[in-house]
Amino acid sequence: MREKVLKFLQQEIDAQHIPGAVIHVSHQGEVLMQDAIGSRSLYPGRNPMSIDTVFDIASLTKVVATLPAVLRLLEKGELHLDDPVHYFISDFKGEGKEGITIKHLLTHTSGLPSHRPYHLERLNASQIIERVCVEEISAPIEERIIYSDLNFILLYHIIEQLTNKPFQEFVSEEIFKPLGMKETMFLPHFSKERFASTEYFDHLQDYKCGMVHDENAESMGGVSGHAGLFSTIDDLAKYCLMIEREGTNEFSTFLSKVTLQLTRRNFTPYDPHEFRGLGWILKGPKQSSCGDLFSTNSYGHTGFTGTSIWFDPDEELHIILLTNRVHLGRKSPIIRLRSRLHNIIRASI
Repeated sequence: MREKVLKFLQQEIDAQHIPGAVIHVSHQGEVLMQDAIGSRSLYPGRNPMSIDTVFDIASLTKVVATLPAVLRLLEKGELHLDDPVHYFISDFKGEGKEGITIKHLLTHTSGLPSHRPYHLERLNASQIIERVCVEEISAPIEERIIYSDLNFILLYHIIEQLTNKPFQEFVSEEIFKPLGMKETMFLPHFSKERFASTEYFDHLQDYKCGMVHDENAESMGGVSGHAGLFSTIDDLAKYCLMIEREGTNEFSTFLSKVTLQLTRRNFTPYDPHEFRGLGWILKGPKQSSCGDLFSTNSYGHTGFTGTSIWFDPDEELHIILLTNRVHLGRKSPIIRLRSRLHNIIRASI
């Protein structure tokens, strides 16, 4: 399998679809491969990818930081899924938004628009929260999925309101430290040589390297619930092992089994294109980035920079793929790459 996977990734590198990649494959508790290939940067100079390369994991922030933070608060009795958002954020009301709950934010069924370029107005975090609160919904609540960063920006703010702590401090104390994820953080402080470079930005006259790629997260100071987290393959493997073991790791029980089972329930059976759990994408009726061969119980998530995590619980399989595909621009065919990669791996087991 390893040779097939590395050959495939090299072909994608040669086709200039990605500069490089780090990949981790675990099956039934055994790590089948963990490899780095290609380059962490091509411009202004070529630098090799390594196992300890630090990646901007983009929207994996939603399931590695924000989701477990919400689940910890749920288990502590600080919130429940049917709590309305306006219970925590009093300004979030009007335009039919009173019925939007925590569950709707986590499942992307709030009806809020998919994106707003707040960064163009140079708004800070509090100003962006204010703007999200006055957004009109673009679809009725719980009628269809609209994948929206705005949902997780609201969750970030709710977590701060409930804990009276900065989001980055709470997730570090409650998630990353207990799981031994020592190199997972917002606003990372590693040397530049550790990072996978992302995209060229005119306002910097340079490629981002160690600075969050997402423009709204950058405008918020680098910290948000939808993006901004940096991590390594080793740290993400620790997180995935906890998820696969139903909330436990070698040290303790981190989340209860029943809580994690709830996250994998299909909350959107009415949508003909996509299924959603709490935070997670579930393998649905249409094309999935986990490919064709993963079981129907599979779940995962992706990140815009070129990252993904997918689990097949029936096979006790999880795959972490970290790339910095945006280093080559935003038109890289990463969705097709992921699907074919997962097919190769699953067929080889």
